[in-house]
Amino acid sequence: MSDLPATPGPDYAGLLAELKARILAARVTAALAVNQELILLYWSIGRDILARQDVEGWGARVIDRLAEDLRREFPEMTGLSGRNLRYMRAFAEAWPDRDFVQQVVARLPWGHNVRLVEAVKAPVEREWYARQAIESGWSRNVLAHQIAGGLYQRQGRALTNFARTLPAPQSELAQELVKDPYSFDFLALGPEMLERDLERGLLEHLRALILELGKGFAFVGSQYHLEVGGQDYYLDLLFYHLRLRCFVVIELKIEEFKPEFAGKMNFYLSAVDDLLRHPDDGPTIGIILCQGRNAVIVEYALRDAAKPMGVAGYQLSPQLPSQLQAELPTRAEFAREFPLMSLARLRIEIEREVRDRLAAEGLEADRVMGLQQSLRQLQARGVAPAGTDGFLAVSRALNDAAHGVDVAVDDVRRAEEIGTAFLAELRADWRP
Repeated sequence: MSDLPATPGPDYAGLLAELKARILAARVTAALAVNQELILLYWSIGRDILARQDVEGWGARVIDRLAEDLRREFPEMTGLSGRNLRYMRAFAEAWPDRDFVQQVVARLPWGHNVRLVEAVKAPVEREWYARQAIESGWSRNVLAHQIAGGLYQRQGRALTNFARTLPAPQSELAQELVKDPYSFDFLALGPEMLERDLERGLLEHLRALILELGKGFAFVGSQYHLEVGGQDYYLDLLFYHLRLRCFVVIELKIEEFKPEFAGKMNFYLSAVDDLLRHPDDGPTIGIILCQGRNAVIVEYALRDAAKPMGVAGYQLSPQLPSQLQAELPTRAEFAREFPLMSLARLRIEIEREVRDRLAAEGLEADRVMGLQQSLRQLQARGVAPAGTDGFLAVSRALNDAAHGVDVAVDDVRRAEEIGTAFLAELRADWRP
């Protein structure tokens, strides 16, 4: 750009005075609407720089001089560096429609907008991320993570039968919500993992899982118990979607999709519709997550399935991305934000210990049964710990917490105290 003038044209002084007045006016209004006014100010500065570049061929040195003059006039105001003025220019170039800027992107902080302009070049895709960030309340780090993970490309890519089994517009919304593949890059699991390891890892990072699933998913429970025809069945993960107003069953597989997975999911969806679904709820949806899937096999398996379901893959990474480390709460913070979650996790850990003990005693450990029933079997064998009766007295609170049911504060505290002591007894006294 050496052929561009190093000094501004005759209109420079007028522009500088105009920008000073505009900044002063915007700072007054900013007391009421700080972010929106600031974003609109930055956009207008960027638009004028673009116009001057087109007319007068401004180069980088003119922008740097403009930044120095503005900072000299407003020394206490950040954001007027040469680098940020270039971001303003790129911002105005990316969003030429002022009405759209005012109605949409001005609702995002400046750091979000810089990231969008830097990382997303396609206008349609950039607008999609902007709207998603507003709707979901993403922080800048989460936005960067979603862009890096290619969320736009993955959204709505799962193989489903929603168009045939769900009414419009529910079918379109459901299709948009289901991704392929899902990115569980917050898990570090080896090649010899079992399905229970995958489920345990997802529950231990429940907030990250919900972030990946998307806005609207409310956790109901893991290994959610259903009794059908006098037999017990357990759903890997059960959610309720607040926008679709329906239950969502997620089954986890550590292998490639098989046709029989669809038959089992169809059964689960029928059971949930019959046992849990409210008359005002939409049809329950199933999502089968596999390590891989053959599109032809999935299409044949779903072609005649009566219930709405989709099949998607998932990918794991060795560790949580660094930009998300600060976004996810500590265990203590998570327990404060979701007071029942620590109780739900406690129940899961106790159930795991009890099932290990069943297997060690030669009982039917592979037969899925309720926690209370399992403990009664151990009592009948005379190998249950001394605190079993005390734990059974508070087990209802743990079950309710695991299944997303509200529990009184006093009951939570008592159940957590007794349950923690019972878990310690399980591990210390009679773990095989």
